[in-house]
Amino acid sequence: MTSSPVPGDRRPASRRIADELREQITRGDLPPGGRLPSERELARRYGTARNTAREALGILAAEGLVVAQHGRGVFVRTRPPLMRLGADRYSRQAREQTGLSPFRSEVTRQGRTPHAECRSITRIPAPAEVAERLGLPPDTLVVARENRYLADGQPVQVGITYIPVEVAAASPVATATNLGPGGIYARFEELGHRIAHIREEITARMPNPAETTGLAIPPGVPVLELLHTSYNPDHQPFEVTRLVLRADLNGLDYHIPINN
Repeated sequence: MTSSPVPGDRRPASRRIADELREQITRGDLPPGGRLPSERELARRYGTARNTAREALGILAAEGLVVAQHGRGVFVRTRPPLMRLGADRYSRQAREQTGLSPFRSEVTRQGRTPHAECRSITRIPAPAEVAERLGLPPDTLVVARENRYLADGQPVQVGITYIPVEVAAASPVATATNLGPGGIYARFEELGHRIAHIREEITARMPNPAETTGLAIPPGVPVLELLHTSYNPDHQPFEVTRLVLRADLNGLDYHIPINN
């Protein structure tokens, strides 16, 4: 059956195909895990070239609605975005009960398999915005821990944690890629810096080439950039982490008390 454009509809054919497929996904006519028609089938149905059908499927992939499986076809995404659970992820009780870092605990709670790897530990001059949030003079040396995070084997975010040298000293946070039970915040607590308050600044942008490669980001998909600052009970900042998250694979869920 051929779907013809409505007279006066000026949408490009690829956009019209994508819009109709998106509507079918929203209605449930194409359920999670369901296979979309092939490029050849779509081209025949809509009377277009296969390249046009390919562009339509690319639009849906960029929106995070579908995933292409090599040699099998294009399928409606079955898993919801991985949610960042705000303050809950830093719960001391959860850390002590599970022995997991915030990321591992968060991913596990959502029925996924987490993996985190520390790719480097270096000492570098603090970037200006990091130095400002840590209350340090510009270009003060900090310990920088570069990390990559995966869920079910798929890279979902990358990040660098910046720690004042006087906080890290010669402790595991300055030297060890594997930080053991409870992760980095358990080690910070051993250093006298229990996380009591956080600030998270979130913006959206398009990825740079290194992020596109490292996170396997499809064309057209933006990233969320999250600048996290941890404070101890004395309201002193003791670490800043800059995270870059694939926007199609991540969501944010915060519960925030409202001041009087």
